[in-house]
Amino acid sequence: VQLQASGGGLVQAGGSLGLSCAASGITFSNYNMGWFRRAPGKEREFVGRISGSGGTTYYSDSVKGRFTISRDNAKNTMSLQMNSLKPEDTAVYYCAASRFGSQYYDYWGQGTLVTVSS
Repeated sequence: VQLQASGGGLVQAGGSLGLSCAASGITFSNYNMGWFRRAPGKEREFVGRISGSGGTTYYSDSVKGRFTISRDNAKNTMSLQMNSLKPEDTAVYYCAASRFGSQYYDYWGQGTLVTVSS
């Protein structure tokens, strides 16, 4: 199983950036997917999640209205579109997969760094 997050980079405050997560080794549509982040010196934080069908999404209050999660089950990919970025969004972003019925995220990607300059 492999989750490969990509798309990180440096962006100015107020700008936009899109991340992608490519999955292999799993039946992608059988997994709810999530995005998490870890800012320097802080604990890992939940960003948002999307159901296996893509029909339901949920976001943390800190990103609601600015970030959008989507998925393409035909391509085994999930995306995170980040708009109106703030310096406090600077973090390593991770994607994770949770099999239906699991209380946990079973698989994690390696992370991609997003840096928002003020």
